[in-house]
Amino acid sequence: MIKIKFKKLKDSAVTPKRATAAAAGYDLYACFDREYTDIKPNETQMIGTGIAIELPQDDLAAFIYARSGLAVKHSIAPANCVGVVDADYRGEICVGLKNTSDKVFRVQNGDRIAQMVIAPVVYAEFEEVSELSDTVRGEGGFGSTGVSMDKENKER
Repeated sequence: MIKIKFKKLKDSAVTPKRATAAAAGYDLYACFDREYTDIKPNETQMIGTGIAIELPQDDLAAFIYARSGLAVKHSIAPANCVGVVDADYRGEICVGLKNTSDKVFRVQNGDRIAQMVIAPVVYAEFEEVSELSDTVRGEGGFGSTGVSMDKENKER
């Protein structure tokens, strides 16, 4: 297990925690100077967590994902789908939450708003070439492999 240093930027900030021993993500908590904020339908708001982190290696990053309960039950998820916190970033971790529902959603100070997963990053060097190798799929893009696994059904 690696150690990640973190700094509370506000007294009310909550230490990231895993909900269960096998959880991959660490819950991030809303932290602001008021009791709550309302996110209107179709609105995006930046919600601070009151913490900053220091990843111990340059080949690690923190990825910010939706909490499934918020996304599925309330249509509240990170506006950029997945946030990336680079190893050299030392500012406050903030989550741009988007409300895609038709109802106002209230975020209370201390609510769990997202989850953070620490993962390795692979660095690559790009080489320009005039041709790429052939594959069975080739240039087939979105939907080219179909949806149904039942070969007897027509492709959807």
